Amino acid sequence: MKILTRAEEQIMQVIWKLDKAFLREIIDELPAPKPHNNTVATIIKILVEKEFVGITLFGRTHQYHPLVSKDAYSKATMKSFVKGYFEGSFSNAVSFMVKENNLSVDDLELLLKQLKKK
Repeated sequence: MKILTRAEEQIMQVIWKLDKAFLREIIDELPAPKPHNNTVATIIKILVEKEFVGITLFGRTHQYHPLVSKDAYSKATMKSFVKGYFEGSFSNAVSFMVKENNLSVDDLELLLKQLKKK
């Protein structure tokens, strides 16, 4: 799966949130300062080319919807991140987060509970 740029990911976050949206609705959801309509339209065009977004036509108006789920993208991105920075080892990633104080004992216990359920 292709990795998105920061701008593309920002637009995808909005499309995932709205599920179906017109250009104006996407722009309205973006934080201030709002990018220009043409900028957002260009990014959406790239997302369509990357096959992340689909289009439904209503006359001359386009409604956009995700073709890739947020979960699928998150999973692929996380795997790529762990592979690139932690030699593919999720345990190395967790160890790093514990060492950097980004993961508490409570968080670890919650992870263990979730793993035991699966």
